[in-house]
Amino acid sequence: MAEYSPLSTSEDQPSPQLQNKRESKINYIAIFFFLAVGVTLWTSIPSLIYLFNGTPEQSSQIEPSQTVPTPTITVPDSHPEMTKRIISVYFTSWSIYAREFNVKDLDVTKISHINYAFANLDSDGNVKLGDPWADTDKHFDGDSWNEEGNNLYGNWKQLGLLKKRNRHLKVLISIGGWTWSTNFPAVAANPSKRNIMVTSAIKMMYDLGADGIDIDWEYPSTESDANNYVTLCKEFRHEMDKYAEKIGEQNPFLLTVAVPCGPDQYKKLCLKDMSKYLDFFNLMSYDMSGSWSSVVGHQANLYGDDLSVDKAVTAYISRGVPSQKIVVGIPMYGRSFTNTNGIGHPFDGTGEGTWEKGVFDYKKLPPQNALEFFDDKIVASYSYDQIRKELITYDTPDIVRLKAKYVIDNNLRGVMNWEISSDFPTSHSRSLLSIEFDSLNGTECLDSTPNHIYYPDSVYDNVRNYFG
Repeated sequence: MAEYSPLSTSEDQPSPQLQNKRESKINYIAIFFFLAVGVTLWTSIPSLIYLFNGTPEQSSQIEPSQTVPTPTITVPDSHPEMTKRIISVYFTSWSIYAREFNVKDLDVTKISHINYAFANLDSDGNVKLGDPWADTDKHFDGDSWNEEGNNLYGNWKQLGLLKKRNRHLKVLISIGGWTWSTNFPAVAANPSKRNIMVTSAIKMMYDLGADGIDIDWEYPSTESDANNYVTLCKEFRHEMDKYAEKIGEQNPFLLTVAVPCGPDQYKKLCLKDMSKYLDFFNLMSYDMSGSWSSVVGHQANLYGDDLSVDKAVTAYISRGVPSQKIVVGIPMYGRSFTNTNGIGHPFDGTGEGTWEKGVFDYKKLPPQNALEFFDDKIVASYSYDQIRKELITYDTPDIVRLKAKYVIDNNLRGVMNWEISSDFPTSHSRSLLSIEFDSLNGTECLDSTPNHIYYPDSVYDNVRNYFG
């Protein structure tokens, strides 16, 4: 909170010495002087009242048609960038393989946060690299094989170099995900294992040069899980703040979670209690329909009678999460249904997909010979191939524009994307990232809180030396 001090004065108090004899000229000057001061003070009273009360008093000196300038007052906030928007993306370690999408391909001028997916959690509570070769070992173009010392390479070196050149860019380690959430319940329930998780995750954070931790537990299923999740968040927050204080870092490290949009999952969470320790919630507002569904449905509709983005956002707010801690998820992929007549109809199977059955990269959509359709009532879109009878549900540019407007209108924190390798390049007119950036008012409104570059305890020489 800003500290305020009274305005200093430099006028000396007058200490006139009375004399029995003064020349009349001096007396007249004194009289005129005091009269002038009196008039000045009298005419200044309305302005003084305005400055201290914030409301101008009507005065004969101010015509009703005149506008009195309103002083700008900055109200301290718990988050200095709360008026700015987050544009977050998940970058996956496996994207550097067949997808051929590397850190250098990220347009970080349009991104405020990157969640690096994923670190693994073992049964003892140790947080480990998900893919050591991709994460810390691979030598990219420009990396030397002859450097002395113990140095970081792989995706994390590339991310560190990006951070150094772009001080607004924050990178978090995302722990878990759908595949690696198995050990969360047992670890969170055991104080010793929970401590191992927190300690090892924070060590990984400062070893790799990250700005925080993103927990992706899919999903807590019992009341005990929910309570233990709160305790886990509390202990993470305490230890992260403790470490920041230890190294003299006033800018706190970030703690976030990826959370579900389905009521069966989020109703189990102690959201208000979790919120005390978290910077924001990444709402996974997609996968509302898929191969597991009984009929074809939209996977990320903004409105609707059943599952919808709006219903999830409203539920989180009603359960104690401030709107400015909610980040709305945008799918950069589509889900396929085959042998169907459309939304609400049965289906028999899913399409081949880009990398896995039934799931298509957004940049491959719409398929050849398919037409795109837009439902303006629930704000959702899809493509349909009438010959092949295949429907793919995904967000088009028009949908993303409307979701960005929804974020602004509802005072939400921003948007998150799963996952960035599936988008068109930002130079393309259909790039969802570019559309989000423009719709959220661009650089002027992009969260620009500074990242961290000081890691004195990293095991890597080049991280300790700021990649110099």
